[in-house]
Amino acid sequence: MDSSHRKYPYPRRRVVRWMLQIAARAAFAVLADVRIVGRENLPDGGPLLVVANHFSFADPAAMLHTVPWPLEFLAGVQMPNAPPIVTWLPKVWGSYPVRRGSFSTDALRASQATLEQGGVLGIFPEGGNWATVLRPARPGTAFLAVQTGAPILPIGFANLNEIFPRLRQGRRARVTIRIGKPFGPFQVEGRGRERRASLDAIGHEIMAQIAQLIPPEQRGHYSDDPAIRAAARGTEIYPWDANPEV
Repeated sequence: MDSSHRKYPYPRRRVVRWMLQIAARAAFAVLADVRIVGRENLPDGGPLLVVANHFSFADPAAMLHTVPWPLEFLAGVQMPNAPPIVTWLPKVWGSYPVRRGSFSTDALRASQATLEQGGVLGIFPEGGNWATVLRPARPGTAFLAVQTGAPILPIGFANLNEIFPRLRQGRRARVTIRIGKPFGPFQVEGRGRERRASLDAIGHEIMAQIAQLIPPEQRGHYSDDPAIRAAARGTEIYPWDANPEV
């Protein structure tokens, strides 16, 4: 067995994760009226990168609710303004920590090892949920797709932010989860700026695929409507570029 596979085995924590996945599905059944569209697009298994828009703290739980496989996640080290249950869940799940705004070597190695073992990795390409419109992807997702040759499964979440406001009104939010068709794999030639430009293009393709799965008014930088794109200006600024997580 490869040494990286011994250090980062897939799957892990089977019993705990099975229980958490059951709990996530039960919670959504109680708290929201969830409609999942596109189950026929789910492949048989990995290696696979599962990507989605990131507008809500509930997005990782929604991904657990949606897919049938044991998932590995990448999660930011810090979660400002997140409720306690949100900061607790990644620790119990055992997500691989990412120091946003800097290069996370351990998270990268863990992700590659997971995909090399035919695993499934859940990742939110935008790198955080500081806005509720779609923003450009950070380079990590495209890099992993190219390095591992893993195909990509896009998912779009709509109305997750409405769950708790609606509950306070005594109602359940109508949440829609759309599963797109897998695409990729990708290959990149060249070095330096040429390679980075190719990775950025792949990132834009990933976000464009997700955009087709969410409401038009939330497509932000990937909208066909110039007014929506104009309103999204500024949301592409990555909060951790100036202040990396430590």
